[in-house]
Amino acid sequence: MRAPDIGVTVNLQLSGLSDLAVSPFATPALLLRGAVRVAWIGRTSTEEKQDPRLSMMRQLERCKSALPEEWVVTCHFYDVESGRLGLEARGRKDDYERFDIPIARDGGIADLLTEVSQPGRRFDVVICESTSRVARGMFENLSIERILEKAGASLFAWNEPIKLDGGRAQQILQRRINQSVAEYEVYNALETSWGGLCAHVREGWNIGKPPYGYLARRYRNPNPVKADKGFTKSRLEPDGVRAETVTQIAIWSYYERLGYGIIAELLNSDRDLHPPPDPPGGVRARGAWGKSTVGEILRNPKYTGYQVFNRRASRSRSGKVNTPELWVWSPYPVHEPLIPKWMFDELGARRRARLGRQSTSSPGSLPSNRRSYRFRGRVLCACGRRLHGNHRKGVTYYICWPKANNRGRPDTYAQHPKARYVNEATLLRATVALYADRVLASHMKYLLTADLSAIISGGLRHHEEERTGHERVLADIGRRQEITLQRAQECGPNDPFGQGLREAYNDLEEQRQITVGILKDLAVETTNRTAAVEDGIAGILKALPYVALNLASAPQQLLRRLFELTQLSIQLPEAGDDFILSITLPADYTPGIA
Repeated sequence: MRAPDIGVTVNLQLSGLSDLAVSPFATPALLLRGAVRVAWIGRTSTEEKQDPRLSMMRQLERCKSALPEEWVVTCHFYDVESGRLGLEARGRKDDYERFDIPIARDGGIADLLTEVSQPGRRFDVVICESTSRVARGMFENLSIERILEKAGASLFAWNEPIKLDGGRAQQILQRRINQSVAEYEVYNALETSWGGLCAHVREGWNIGKPPYGYLARRYRNPNPVKADKGFTKSRLEPDGVRAETVTQIAIWSYYERLGYGIIAELLNSDRDLHPPPDPPGGVRARGAWGKSTVGEILRNPKYTGYQVFNRRASRSRSGKVNTPELWVWSPYPVHEPLIPKWMFDELGARRRARLGRQSTSSPGSLPSNRRSYRFRGRVLCACGRRLHGNHRKGVTYYICWPKANNRGRPDTYAQHPKARYVNEATLLRATVALYADRVLASHMKYLLTADLSAIISGGLRHHEEERTGHERVLADIGRRQEITLQRAQECGPNDPFGQGLREAYNDLEEQRQITVGILKDLAVETTNRTAAVEDGIAGILKALPYVALNLASAPQQLLRRLFELTQLSIQLPEAGDDFILSITLPADYTPGIA
């Protein structure tokens, strides 16, 4: 197993705030007797409207001004990155190199956490301007603080009093308040910004690059202060022949019911009349229309005249397409439509109807096709293309047809045969023979028998962890009951405090009975699960000969799952009718294949 990049292993159980200090009241003698080596940690984000150079200099000067006279800053750790990143992603940015920061950098937060656990570290304590400079999130902040404190390096902040004697309760309280406020400010800013973007869209203003067929027309910002600074807003307006192309695509799809591939061919036949979209960054692999581009145009609701936002999950940086319920629409059309709204809705209804006709029981098939193929995406031609499935006159086969796969680039298939075919039945016979010989052979029963204990322990690991957790709860309840009972005995029979203690004891007893019941149910479930696994393995051992003989007639969804687990690939060489089959068995493949 690869060690974490930050060089330390963090296993947190944040049961209480006082756990964050090695000793909440004791101060190391080193901090009281004189010279102390200090590591400074700073952070600023390029998203903030400030100069990272000036920000770092200010943070360092503030921290130095708060240090006792005998304390000396010996090393500097700082990053120019967002404080909302998780621990595993911190310290990976090199944005600091873009700024002329006149502070010798010894590393970032990851380097600090690595060095703090080393015996020859260069510092005794750590200081920052505020804990929000360490991390914006409460969890990440507490995690880093705990790592430092566990290693004996206390964390101080410029905006908190550096207290070296007495209790730490007040300091802990103030720090937690500061950390909570920092996280609140982050979420409040995000929510306020999101609300502003939604209001911006509902008023008809565009966000981002205009879609194909539209131009962004700039307007003076309605806010006079921003307008005086040169800020503008934009609305969409049609872009000549490109706008006409969008309308033509919708007409072909709606009235003539042409597929995306045929529409792409028609568009490529006259690129002066139908210029292809400009790619991001000014570079395009094909320089021509493709099926995906046509499909994206017919799915973009902005062409109906409405302004639409949040089609993709950009806030989580995943880029996935959100469901229409999450889209933000303007209440009425705000720019000239290129596709009528009724036509756009009808095209969407047709797509959904086609999706409904496709069987959902075949996970490897594409929902837009009526037929699924066992080896979809697994047959590769020597030219590097994937063969696509076809079915004609009762025969299923796979074909590499470069002319169809490279619209607009005829030079790429000049040396390639017009088409290459391979019959699915031939592939299936060869694949079944491979699995029967290499995977479902007679020695498989010995592998399954040997792995039985591993299968059971792996499946029951969660139950064991759950049982341990409930046993800890039970022990804690017993300890609290004993303390409560001792205190109740010290009170008189009519003492209200004693009555409250007795009620608390009864509540704990009820919790104890519930936990005991859970443990009993868990023990029964563990026994049943073990028996089920053993029976299942025994059934598999009996079925192996039958499976080897009848694998070809297995349901397609199970075959595709088997191909996925074993990473089946089929390679066609440059010439000849042969093909190469290859499978890769992971080290723990037995349970999945079984």
